[in-house]
This record gives sequence, structure tokens and C-alpha cells, in this order.
Amino acid sequence: MYPPQQSQYDRAITVFSPDGRLFQVEYAREAVKTGSTSIGIVSKDGVAMVAHKRISSSLIVGDSHEKIFTIDNHVIASSSGLVADARKLVDFARLESQKHKLTFDEEISVEYLAKQVGDHIQFFTQVAGVRPYGVSLLLAGVGSTGARLFETDPSGAIFEYKATAIGSGKKGVEQFFEKEYKDGLSMDDAIRLAIKALKKVTEDKLSPQVIDVSIVESKTRKSRDLSTEEVAKFMADSK
Repeated sequence: MYPPQQSQYDRAITVFSPDGRLFQVEYAREAVKTGSTSIGIVSKDGVAMVAHKRISSSLIVGDSHEKIFTIDNHVIASSSGLVADARKLVDFARLESQKHKLTFDEEISVEYLAKQVGDHIQFFTQVAGVRPYGVSLLLAGVGSTGARLFETDPSGAIFEYKATAIGSGKKGVEQFFEKEYKDGLSMDDAIRLAIKALKKVTEDKLSPQVIDVSIVESKTRKSRDLSTEEVAKFMADSK
């Protein structure tokens, strides 16, 4: 049992602790840290996402465990944390993208979409009777300003990166990228670097069947999922 004084701060999303913290948001961040690792990386040719599918049983159909989602032709997303929460946020992002296209007859920018998702998440940190989303998203795509990569936080904050990760391996991947990432990487080199980073922070044995890779190319502004055979080749090249 929590002490009476502490529990009143823990249980209510609308109540700050005496030192200015919202414990429910911090607990949501802990849920993100338990998720499998997803990586986003920007290259000179576009942006790539590499995600580890943590499959706990041989009875699970691997294709049913989706880690990278298509938001629009030019935007993809990956999640870490509570899967059901991720699905709701992905549906919200898809709806916002289509509403923007119907209203303005143009594709939504990745930055504006990230801000819309962030605003939606933030709403759930200040209203009684709800809880924060226990998930972080990586949103990546290509628009008029080039390839962009954003991370959302359970608090509603958004951050833009050249390369980053979410999930249990976030800290290790970021430390690796701080040493190894360079501007102007080709798409192939970026994918190899991301897979190499994933190998370093994942204790489980990795195979092409448990790694999803998707890219958005600057030339076409179209997203594409890599096949298992292509992933296997990049894994062999990233040793």
C-alpha cells in the first residue's frame, strides 16, 4: 500500500506532486521502456525505420504482429509500449492525414502531423477520468522540406531527430548513433547502421523474420516495406 499522501498524487492525472511531477505520465514512460526497440534514421535519400518484433511464442503468426505502420503514402510510424494504445494513435494519425488532404488538397507535412498527434496525446495528461497513452511513436516521412523524423512522448512533447530509437534499447542505440551516425548517409548505409545498432541492444537472437524495415524515398515520396529476403541481405552486410 502506498502512504495516503503519496497515493493521491499517483492515482490522479490532474494532480501535481509537491515537486511538480505527474506520476501517471512518468508511469506511462515506463511502459514505453518495456517495449521492443524501434529505430528511425534519416539519410540523404529519405528515411528508414527498423523495428524489432518481440515474438514470445512459436505459435504466434509473425505477420500479425505489426511494428511499422503506413500512415499515408509518404509517412510511416513505429511504436513502442502498449500495443492497443499504439493502434489508437495510428488510427488518429491516419484520420488527420486524410482530413488534411481533403481540406487542403495536399499531403500533410510530417512536422504538422507530429504536432497534431502530440496535441492529442497531451489532452490525455490534463483531463480527469482518463489516463495517458502508454506508448511512444516514431513518425517519419518525406515532404517539401525533405526527410523528417519525429518522436512523440507520453507527455505530448515531440522531438525531431536525425536518428533515434524508442523502447527498451533507446539509450544504447542513441549512444551508438552519437558515435557512428554521419550526415549524408545513403539509404542502404542507413539501414545497415540501424540494424547494427539493433543487434547491439537486443539480447534475443535476431532473424529476418523478427525485424521489420520500411523506407520512404525522397525521389518518389512513397513508403515501401522491405521483403524478408532484403532484410536478410542487410543483416548479413551489417556484421
